[in-house]
Amino acid sequence: MSLEYLRTLPANTVGRTYAAWLDREGVTPDTRSAVRYIDDEECAYVMQRYRECHDFYHAVTGLPIVREGEVALKAFEFANTLLPMTGLSLAAIMTLKKNERRRFWDVYGPWAWDNGTRSKDIINVYWEEWLEKDVKELREELGIQSPPDLRETRKAERDRRAAAKAAREGIS
Repeated sequence: MSLEYLRTLPANTVGRTYAAWLDREGVTPDTRSAVRYIDDEECAYVMQRYRECHDFYHAVTGLPIVREGEVALKAFEFANTLLPMTGLSLAAIMTLKKNERRRFWDVYGPWAWDNGTRSKDIINVYWEEWLEKDVKELREELGIQSPPDLRETRKAERDRRAAAKAAREGIS
């Protein structure tokens, strides 16, 4: 799949959304390491494909690759697929900072559970067939609502903390 081509697609397409997400996050499909510890060639392919599809899940939901975004996406994947490895990865919730954990339990956890349980199986999407189609149409077809923009939420929180610190230092 040519990223150059995907970048030329209309902004509302799945392909352009995917390419824009990769560019914003600074990753490419080639940044994933090869599947290891799986000797069976067919099983290794399935795992590789699953890992490649994970980036499409990010693109369709808009969740970034920061730890907090990964945990939210894994919660969505677990609710949707019930794959044990996605459930096990939720232990990473404990590594989130206090405000990130609060945000997960208040916002992104409920979003993940609601959307994961009611949406169609994302593991069955043949992404290459959707590249030139409207991303909103795909979300509607799958039954996925976009979560609040995590990057904007985190930026607003940083700005509030900086303003509070500046106010405190100005008063001192």
